[in-house]
Amino acid sequence: MAATATELRAAPAASRNIAIDIRGVSHAFELDGSRLAVLESIDLSVEAGEFVALLGPSGCGKSTLLRLISGLEQPTTGFISAEGSLIDRPDPSRILVFQDPTLFPWATVWNNVATGLDARGVLRQESARVDSALDLVGLRDFSKAYPHQLSGGMAQRAALARALVNDPALLLLDEPLGKLDSLTRLTLQEELVSLWRREGFTAILVTHDVEEAVLLASRVIVLSERPGRIKAEFKVERPYPRHRDDPELVGLRRQILATLGLAT
Repeated sequence: MAATATELRAAPAASRNIAIDIRGVSHAFELDGSRLAVLESIDLSVEAGEFVALLGPSGCGKSTLLRLISGLEQPTTGFISAEGSLIDRPDPSRILVFQDPTLFPWATVWNNVATGLDARGVLRQESARVDSALDLVGLRDFSKAYPHQLSGGMAQRAALARALVNDPALLLLDEPLGKLDSLTRLTLQEELVSLWRREGFTAILVTHDVEEAVLLASRVIVLSERPGRIKAEFKVERPYPRHRDDPELVGLRRQILATLGLAT
C-alpha cells in the first residue's frame, strides 16, 4: 500500500537509480485570475532503473509532470516520492534535460559540463568526473570548444554530459532530441539507450515521436488531452538494440497511434 505524504521520511542519499511513486497528482496554473487545470489524478509508479516514455497531445501536461518529479514545482494536490521520500525540492540526484541545450555561450564545453560540480563546491576534488562525462558522450576532443563551434547534436551531447557528471539516479528528458535533424536524432537515440544501459539510471522521457518511444522505452504511458490523465500504458517487451522494422514494434506503434486518435 502506498504511503501518505505525512508518512514519507527524509530524503535519502543519492543511489545508482531510484523508484518514483506518483499518487493522486493534479496540477493547475493560475492565469489572469482563472484556474487552468493541466494534470488530473495521475497515479504512476516507475521502477528503479526503468526507462519510461510519456506520450500525449501538446499541452497535456507531460513537461509539467517532469518539472513536478524534478522538484522544481509542487503539485496542487497529491504527492510524488523517490524511494519513499517526498520530493519537495530539486536535488542533484534528479536531473532535467531540456529540448534546448541551454549552454553558457561564454564558457567552454568543459566548463559548461562542470557547472553542477562547481555550484556544489566540489569541482576541485572531482574534476576528473568532467572528463569522464565528456568521454561518455564522445566530446573529450571538444572540451575546449565553445557552444557556437558545436553542431546541434554535439551541443545536446554536451547537455547530456552536464547532466551525467552529477551521476544522477533519475534522468528526466524533456524532448531532448526534438530539434535535431533526423540523422543526428537517430544516432543520439542509440547513444541515449547505450548510456542508460551502461550507467543504470532511471529515465523518464517526454516525446511526441511514437517511434522514438517504442525504440527507447521499456514502458510507454499515453496521456489524454488537457487536463492530462493516464489514458493507456504499453509495455515494450523487446530486447535491445531494437530495430525500426521489427514487426512487433511496428504493431505496437500502430496501437499507440490509434490510442492517440491518429490514423496509421
